[in-house]
Amino acid sequence: MPVTTPTRPLTSLLILALLLAGPVASAWALDVRVGYIEWQPDPGPVLSTTLHAPDDAGLRGAELGIADNNSTGRFMDQHYTLDSVVADSPEAARQALADMAAAGTGLFVLNVPADLLRSLADAAGDDALVFNAGARDDALRTAECPANLLHTVPSRAMLTDALGQWLSKRQWREVFVIPGPTDADRAWTAAFERAAQRFGLKIVDEKPWTFDADLRRTASAELPRFTQGDDYDVVVVADERGDFGEYVPFNTWLPRPVVGTQGMSPEAWHRSIENWGAGQLQSRFEALTGRSMISDDYAAWAAVRAIGEGVIRTQQASAGELRRYLLSDDFQLGGFKGRKLTFRRWNGQLRQPILLVHPRGLVSLSPQAGFLHPNTELDTLGYDAPESRCRIAD
Repeated sequence: MPVTTPTRPLTSLLILALLLAGPVASAWALDVRVGYIEWQPDPGPVLSTTLHAPDDAGLRGAELGIADNNSTGRFMDQHYTLDSVVADSPEAARQALADMAAAGTGLFVLNVPADLLRSLADAAGDDALVFNAGARDDALRTAECPANLLHTVPSRAMLTDALGQWLSKRQWREVFVIPGPTDADRAWTAAFERAAQRFGLKIVDEKPWTFDADLRRTASAELPRFTQGDDYDVVVVADERGDFGEYVPFNTWLPRPVVGTQGMSPEAWHRSIENWGAGQLQSRFEALTGRSMISDDYAAWAAVRAIGEGVIRTQQASAGELRRYLLSDDFQLGGFKGRKLTFRRWNGQLRQPILLVHPRGLVSLSPQAGFLHPNTELDTLGYDAPESRCRIAD
């Protein structure tokens, strides 16, 4: 007589054994796909030997953010994937976004200039959620605020307010400003002029840099003459591209410190920060990339991590639900800067401390002690709600 085998109990045991052996693919797994698009215009020949950002700046921060999200997400049956495109033209960036959207992606991290960012955010549509990880333009936080756009990169106003607070705290109130010739330099200068007015600084002289000379051999002769003038406490340089600013320190007419885009600079991130677990973030990034994390990487990392934090808390990956949660009082992001980071409801800017650094070390962290605010001292950096016409969460 043949022996029959009870198949149902064996099937149950097999399923149990597989579950105990490790994670298995589940029909209920939450697959979160993030699109990363980068395009930056060629700056052209730069008249200095300054070290420029790596070609993969930004992208590698997004990759680390995905890895960090998956480290937590695998325990909750969530999986994160990054679709990345480093475009060679604005048209290629637009096509990349269209292709990603057609494939069902609704979450985007964009490292592009402001004009392209506006058009991409518009093309993504209201059903998408877009993170700005590259454009520092203040207009995006004060007047032109698409409802689907959040910012993890600090604005120029945040950076210059951080610097202005520190100068005021040190009582270095009389400043000599050297604006560069580009539109970005003029925007940075305008942001600093606003900060100077806010924090009681006096611009005793402002001399635009209008020369196209190569200073590598003539800086010690040219810059002392250029910086002659009334007495001043500090020189503020606005040279985002890096044409002349690297040569200003130690070449001024008066023996004065240099701050701004060169010298001691306000940054979102720097390799010298170690407190609050920052050293762990640095180590993970270096293991992934073989180099140090910079501000562009941090902005992209923070955007991807904000998505991960939102998905973990809401158990949803829809852009609308994530946007509502990220702009709510419940959201907090651990950003390794000593404070929980949150988004401003009026313009979508990520609140964050700003580091004041020289190339090899950390000097200070803003907001500085004593600059108070009724809600949070982080809102002393950049445009506060009454100063902005944006109301994206109202």
